[in-house]
Amino acid sequence: MAGMGVMPAPLTIGLTGGIGSGKSTVGQMLVELGAHLVDTDAIARTLTLPGGAAIPEIERHFGPELIDAQGAMHRDRMRDLAFTDPLAMKRLEGILHPLIGAQADAHARLALPGQPVVFDVPLLAESGRRWKERVDRVLVIDASPETQIARVMVRNGWPREAVEKVLARQADRATRLALADHVIVNDGQTLPELRAEVEKLWRLWNNLTDGR
Repeated sequence: MAGMGVMPAPLTIGLTGGIGSGKSTVGQMLVELGAHLVDTDAIARTLTLPGGAAIPEIERHFGPELIDAQGAMHRDRMRDLAFTDPLAMKRLEGILHPLIGAQADAHARLALPGQPVVFDVPLLAESGRRWKERVDRVLVIDASPETQIARVMVRNGWPREAVEKVLARQADRATRLALADHVIVNDGQTLPELRAEVEKLWRLWNNLTDGR
């Protein structure tokens, strides 16, 4: 219709952070503020459940011993294999990443018209520029390694050594922070303090006038 402007594309945010950083907590806060959340970790889990789209390729590449009795990926065995064989993780990512990307796009299309979309991507930094180039803004939730370790030990009941192994496999803080358009340091804040910072950023990013 003449004179009517084109509605700008909704804001897309890539949300990431190391294990135990509080990324998922921030993701839920963003949902409460009106975002549509696409959880790529949940998508990955669904792909590796019984009947999941990744199961045939996982079995073909890794053998039936990596599939449990229910037909899901054997997560413990895969985790042990990844710790001892770095190439195994790369092979698994090669199977999962294209499927996750396609599913993430499908989930994003379920957002309401104009609704900002948050892609929760734990391994955003590890994927290089791939996710950085798909979103308008990257939000990194940062915490010290000691804070991360303490949180995961309490939350998951893991021994310290197990958490340290996961941290060693993730991107280092400098790599993650280098991709950030904004960083929220979640290291000792109370939940109300964290929520206030998230709300402030939400208001800022959703009133941008630069067309992004």
